[in-house]
Amino acid sequence: MTGTSGIKTVLHPVSDLGRAKTVYAALLGVQPQADSPYYVGFEAEGQHIGLVPGGGPQAMTTPVAYWHVQDLDAKLAELTAAGAVVREAAHEVGGGRRVATVTDPDGNVLGLLQDQ
Repeated sequence: MTGTSGIKTVLHPVSDLGRAKTVYAALLGVQPQADSPYYVGFEAEGQHIGLVPGGGPQAMTTPVAYWHVQDLDAKLAELTAAGAVVREAAHEVGGGRRVATVTDPDGNVLGLLQDQ
């Protein structure tokens, strides 16, 4: 079995990116490190908090916590063997980062993230 290094990234779907950016900046006490019309990302105390307008191409409707893993493909295989269902197949999102999502038996979305 492969382990994780914990949840370090949480993405939040937002309906108004400008308003959400102001609220999260106040909450976290920092300005965003990434700021574009399709994604705003904050780094605070070892956590990455991302704001995704309209839930993005993943059509997120609730926040998704991303577990950081060393080997995304191996972890996907372990999870599907254990009964999880792939929701979003592994793919690169830039900078050598790969992500995927699965659902557990109750339909909860679990994110997986691997940095190269």
